[in-house]
Amino acid sequence: MRTAFLLGSLALGLSACTVTVRPNVGLQGSGSNLITSLRPDRGEGSTYAVGEAVRVSISTRAPGYVTLLALQSNGNASVLVRNAYVQAGTTTFPRASDGVTFNVAEPRGLQRIRAIFTRVRPTTDLVLRGTYDNGRWNAESDAYLQPYNAADRDVQETYLYIR
Repeated sequence: MRTAFLLGSLALGLSACTVTVRPNVGLQGSGSNLITSLRPDRGEGSTYAVGEAVRVSISTRAPGYVTLLALQSNGNASVLVRNAYVQAGTTTFPRASDGVTFNVAEPRGLQRIRAIFTRVRPTTDLVLRGTYDNGRWNAESDAYLQPYNAADRDVQETYLYIR
């Protein structure tokens, strides 16, 4: 009887849990472990109201160049930061020297933020046009990183919600 009560209590407790599905981060460019952390200022999966400012912190094991991309819930993508030099350690964007703020805007829903890191300065700019699904979003990142040695590049992704 006691076992049944414990199992019933456990089942009831687990039924109240929320499951969060993290967006796809299995990219060909990732895996070199150069990016150790990528997160919005309120934490991964946090919620922001339209108009609120968001800051994104990235930690790297080596100095290099960071490009930050955003993918909105409707598939529109944009470049937030392009080829910004960072020292090893943690850098928070936007930096004071950037003279900008990142304010979330519609559409409401899931906002993905992808960091692309290379140890060497990129020789091209990543240009985003049109709408993206997972396949095209990943293909653009992969194509951009192809010229760089796998040990000299990394890609990580985080997310937040816009309400």
